[in-house]
Amino acid sequence: MTEPQRRPARPHFSSGPCAKRPGWNLSALSDAAVGRSHRAKAGKVKLAEVISRSRDILGLPDDYLLAIVPASDTGAFEMAMWSMLGARGTDVLVWESFGQAWATDATKQLKLPDCRVLSADYGALPDLSQVDPDRDTLFCWNGTTSGVRVPDGEWISGDRGGLTFCDATSAAFAMAIAWEKIDVATWSWQKVLGGEGQHGMLVLSPRAVERLESYTPAWPLPKIFRMTKGGKLTDGLFKGETINTPSMLCVEDAIDGLKWAEEAGGLPGLIARSDGNLVTVGNWVGRTSWVDFLAADPAYRSSTSICLTISDPWFEGLPDERKPGVPKAMTALLESQGIAYDINHYRDAPPGLRIWGGATVEKDDIEALLPWLDWAYERVQAEYAATA
Repeated sequence: MTEPQRRPARPHFSSGPCAKRPGWNLSALSDAAVGRSHRAKAGKVKLAEVISRSRDILGLPDDYLLAIVPASDTGAFEMAMWSMLGARGTDVLVWESFGQAWATDATKQLKLPDCRVLSADYGALPDLSQVDPDRDTLFCWNGTTSGVRVPDGEWISGDRGGLTFCDATSAAFAMAIAWEKIDVATWSWQKVLGGEGQHGMLVLSPRAVERLESYTPAWPLPKIFRMTKGGKLTDGLFKGETINTPSMLCVEDAIDGLKWAEEAGGLPGLIARSDGNLVTVGNWVGRTSWVDFLAADPAYRSSTSICLTISDPWFEGLPDERKPGVPKAMTALLESQGIAYDINHYRDAPPGLRIWGGATVEKDDIEALLPWLDWAYERVQAEYAATA
């Protein structure tokens, strides 16, 4: 196959940190409150702006709270787990590596005495009908490393007794989340809106607040996890009074991304951009013999972390130890050409490719990328044949 002539204008297809919004440059940070205390008025105003713009774009219910917390999505989710789990039995849904991380924390770190792990292989979902609404439930709305998302929130009971904890880091701002079914949700700035790392967002429903104010876990809580004082919620946390010091450069960048999101049509516009990227990849997969989606069911396919497997009989005939080398060689070749960065499969996932299709990625760049994938596959296949 001859080398394609068209090249992506932006070769940034990493699943985290993700592509910056179209047109971004360093001038977007020119108004950052650097050299200032985040507790000064200027800093508080900017932190509160991140919270207010985020909740408006996402359409959070009026009685839900939103905070900026330390350590990205991981820190936000750990904060919720360590602060609220243990009051009831817990179900953890696992179908990829991050869900497995929460299951490990629940069973081996917190050592919850009543914890069920409901799991499925990469590319599938667990049986959601097995979830017990009287138990707390932990799950990822979108599995970043498997390209599998829950189709909706219909499987979550509206009159549940337990709390739902949703890791929404690669879903928020790209997928329609049923907020009325969610009690705790988390995400990070570096995903769908392409912000910078190390900062997390935490959503609490009134039911989650009630749990925080009525339940004390059996284990000690580090300072960065504490959301109550004297049995009452620390209100300032949800007004931008962060537990630790945030980067005001990152805060400014988050504000820039949120403003772009508003200009892009708000949540409907962001969802449409991401869905359009998935359709573009899907059309190519449909006419390409060597590749398929890792998620077999279209209803479960992620529009952000688009995970692909190599379905060619030639590839299937390779020894298992040689298979990961094919996508690795493809991604190295594409990176050397400046075509695509960071699209190899996640280390624990089946060998394949992972293309970020979130809202900051332009469909034109996805379209330009796809012929290069064909080109790279043919090149690597030929190299393997020559060394067999």
